[in-house]
Amino acid sequence: MAGPARLVWTKLVAGLAAPVAEPSEKALRDLRRRIGSAPVRRLFEVLAGPPAQPTTPGVSYRRWRTVAFDGCSSLIVPSHERNWSWLGRPASRLGEAGYPRLMLMTLCETGTRGLIAAAFGPVARGETYYAQQLAPDLTPDMLLLADRAFHTNDLLTQVARQGAQFLVRCTSRRHPPVLTLLPDGSYLTRVAGLVLRVIEAEIRTRAADGSTFGETYRLLTTLTDHRTDPAHQLVRLYHERWEIECAYLALRHTLLKGRVLRSKDPAGLTQELWGLLALYQALRSVTVTAMETRYCTDPDRASFIIALEAARDTVAVITGPIAGHSPGTQADLVGHIGTRRSRATSTRPRLRPA
Repeated sequence: MAGPARLVWTKLVAGLAAPVAEPSEKALRDLRRRIGSAPVRRLFEVLAGPPAQPTTPGVSYRRWRTVAFDGCSSLIVPSHERNWSWLGRPASRLGEAGYPRLMLMTLCETGTRGLIAAAFGPVARGETYYAQQLAPDLTPDMLLLADRAFHTNDLLTQVARQGAQFLVRCTSRRHPPVLTLLPDGSYLTRVAGLVLRVIEAEIRTRAADGSTFGETYRLLTTLTDHRTDPAHQLVRLYHERWEIECAYLALRHTLLKGRVLRSKDPAGLTQELWGLLALYQALRSVTVTAMETRYCTDPDRASFIIALEAARDTVAVITGPIAGHSPGTQADLVGHIGTRRSRATSTRPRLRPA
C-alpha cells in the first residue's frame, strides 16, 4: 500500500507527458527532511499580504483596510514524545489532554480572509505573546479589530507605534477614566499615554424560539472624532472581526477536515503548517482575483470549498502542463480556478455573524 507521500507524488505527476521516476516512500520522506521548513515558510511570506485592491467592496473602512488577529488552539498533532516536549501537556477538565495542541495566530484581512502574517507554537505561551510577534506587520493604512484578549497596554502601545488604528474590545473589569463626554454617548480617556475613545454598547441577540441574550461591549479605539466615526457605525464595524473565524474554519475543517497533523517532531510540524498556510493563501488570492473581475462583488461571497475542489481538479486532471506550452509561458491555473469560482458565486449576500 502506498504511503501518504507516494499518494501526493502520484497526483502531482499525473498530468505530466514525460516519463517520471517513481521514488520510494522513504526517498520522499528523506527529501522532505533535506528541504526543511525555510523554503516553505519563504513561499508563504511571498504569498502573504492583503490579496484585494483597496477599492474592492467590503475590504476597507474609510481609508483603512480592516484587519484582525486571533488565535486558534484547536490544531491537534500526533502524540509523540518529541511533540510533547515542544508543545507541553495542556490540561483539560478530565486531566491531561490526549494529544498535543498547537497555537496558531494569524493577522488576517477581514474583507477577504487572506493572511498577512502568521506565528505558531506552544499553547501555553498565550495569544498575547504571538500577537506581539505579528504587530510589526501592521501598517498605517490598517485598522485592527481585536477581541478582549488583546487590550493590554503594551500591545495597544505597540500597535499605535506602527501607525495603525485599532478598535479593540476590553474586558468588563476595565473601567478607563472619563476625560470628555461626547454627544454620541462615547467618551475620551487616556490609556498608556494614548488618547483613546471608549464606546459602550449593549449587544442583544434574538434566538429562533424568541428568547434574547446579550452583554455589554466596551470598545477602545484610536478613532476619536465622533463626527467622522459615529459610535453606532464603529459598533457595526466591529462585527467584521469575526471574519477571521471563517478563515480558521477553512483551515481547520475544509483543508484539514478536522484531521490530526501528520508529523511526529517539531521540524516536520513546522514545515507542514507553513505548507498548509501557503496553500490556503494561494487559494484565497486566486478567489479574490476572480471576484474582482465581477463588478461590485464582495470577496466573502465566494465559496472556499469550490475554489479548493477546482484546484484539486486542475492538479489531477490537467494534461501536459509543461510540455504543452511554449517556452516562457505558464499554464493558466488561475484562470481555470477563477472561472469555476466565478460561476458559482452566491446570488444572495451572506449574513455576517454577529
